[in-house]
Amino acid sequence: MASIFDILGPVMVGPSSSHTAGAARIGLIARQLFGRQPDKAQVYLHGSFAATGKGHGTDKALIAGLLGMKPDDMRIPESFKIAKEMGMEFQIAEKDIREAHPNTAQIIMEAEGVKAMKIQAYSIGGGRIRVSKLDGIDVHFSGESNTLIVRNVDQPGRITEVAAALSKCDINIATMQVFRDKRGGFAVMVVETDQVVSKEAIENLEKKKGIIKVTFLDVSGMV
Repeated sequence: MASIFDILGPVMVGPSSSHTAGAARIGLIARQLFGRQPDKAQVYLHGSFAATGKGHGTDKALIAGLLGMKPDDMRIPESFKIAKEMGMEFQIAEKDIREAHPNTAQIIMEAEGVKAMKIQAYSIGGGRIRVSKLDGIDVHFSGESNTLIVRNVDQPGRITEVAAALSKCDINIATMQVFRDKRGGFAVMVVETDQVVSKEAIENLEKKKGIIKVTFLDVSGMV
């Protein structure tokens, strides 16, 4: 069944739902996953984003998202200036990314005291996006639901342990996907939840053996 959003499209600063609203959402989700505004950001545009992105304001929308702006923020066209005022350094370049969707952006974020993060995502139109890589590991999620990202060592028992910890906190799992770079290497659990996962629950998960980092994407901050 089509929703009002499907018919009317997103509330956004134009001109394009895929190249502007989608780009702003990519930047915003990247910021959420990073946990804060980055001090430095390297942004790479691929395919259609590279070819027509400047005319559609894709570059400004991505930076706006990294600054915490939503797709309907009227300050998006001024994001470069605002980034400078807020002390965020950034570089934007074109890049041919193998087998990537035409509307793809790759973002590398850095900040003092925080491990650098690399995210790759693409816009599918209507302001919707998909995250396709996280720190070099293939993933697939939309960021439209509360999403817990657990980076861990690929060992037996890790999935069960995370599921049990969430159940103990009365967190219901809607979907769970598991991705890894290689057997016995590093893995990423992408867990969509019905409830918001508390900071305390995240900290408890991070204390568990084999868990490298836990990040929570709270959709209440995205709309």
